Amino acid sequence: MPKLARQYDSRVYSEYRISSDYTRSSYVRREHHADFVELRQANRPHKKKHKKRNIFHFLVSCSFLFFLMFYAMPYSFNSITKAMFVPTPYKEISIDLNEISFPTHKYLANNWFLGKRSFSFSADEKSAQMVPLKENVNMPVLQSELTNLMQAYPTIKPAVFVWDYETQNYVDINASEIFSTASIIKIPVLIDVFKTIESGQLSLSDKIPLTEYFRTEGSGSLQFKARNSEYTIDELARRMITESDNSATNMLMAKIGSMTDVNQSMRAWGIKHTQVNTWLPDLKGTNYTTARDMATMLYNIDENTEFLSEDSRTRMLNYMGHVHNNRLLKAGLGEGAVLLHKTGDIGTMLGDAGIVIAPNGKKYIVVILANRPHNAAAGKDFIVQASKIIYNYMVK
Repeated sequence: MPKLARQYDSRVYSEYRISSDYTRSSYVRREHHADFVELRQANRPHKKKHKKRNIFHFLVSCSFLFFLMFYAMPYSFNSITKAMFVPTPYKEISIDLNEISFPTHKYLANNWFLGKRSFSFSADEKSAQMVPLKENVNMPVLQSELTNLMQAYPTIKPAVFVWDYETQNYVDINASEIFSTASIIKIPVLIDVFKTIESGQLSLSDKIPLTEYFRTEGSGSLQFKARNSEYTIDELARRMITESDNSATNMLMAKIGSMTDVNQSMRAWGIKHTQVNTWLPDLKGTNYTTARDMATMLYNIDENTEFLSEDSRTRMLNYMGHVHNNRLLKAGLGEGAVLLHKTGDIGTMLGDAGIVIAPNGKKYIVVILANRPHNAAAGKDFIVQASKIIYNYMVK
């Protein structure tokens, strides 16, 4: 045997020699096994123990964070950071940013937080002044016909809502999606005007002068009238609906408290998804609504005796029965049908919302809002054809 092999064999033999005592041999093996177990345990990764969250510590942390966000940080910004990086030589002049952001908060507010008046723009369904539409079942045949019509107008992206007074059956095609309102926004303005009259703050005979501040382009004849000519609330409301007069709309909104008052009123009525953001004409389409919101407002003008008086509702429906634009929903109705409605038209959206009364007594609400390529005639054609399909289905 080679020398290196003999040395290795001797070392192994001396280390692991077999004892004649079996108990001793077993003890040695157990001892080595115990060392190996300890080694594995020592090198095994330890699991982190998750401490139970202490609710008291959590509340204290939240309170501290609240203090930092609402007191410490604003104070340090105004007193230290702003003075350091934006010094001003006119220290006696101060600017109230809250006053600039919310110019009406001192006299128009419904909420109070940290000493500041503000508006809460959420609608409270429990205290809503308007009655929501009761929806029974969908009308699948009519919905299918309208869906087929949409395929024939691929450039038109519509919202359609139809509601039957008798059965409470309905059609909903994108009825809860946000669309620009164009001049259909004048419906909630009209409602708010008459709510203000019924509260005693205005009367139909009150007069407002036409100043250059209110004169605006777009639809309506007031833009061509003499400066400082005066018009009653009744005349302005009639022109706002029948002619879709933008100048009259702005005059009325200013009289009842601006866009802020109209928006807050809608939340009090229970209308969630309609808002006025821009004076008329809103050519960029920033004022918005949904087809379902508009249908709800139309129903309450027509039927809700607790929301508006009979005299107010009759006068409003009379305005809506004499709208000059008869090229949309009206063009699709049969002879003798009555339409109480309001149209809207800007470059990218065309719409009509109204109540239809057929000669046989059938009555339904229909709202169609159609996004379209700028001023595309296909938008008008779609609304006319959809109105015709709906009318023929409802009166059959």
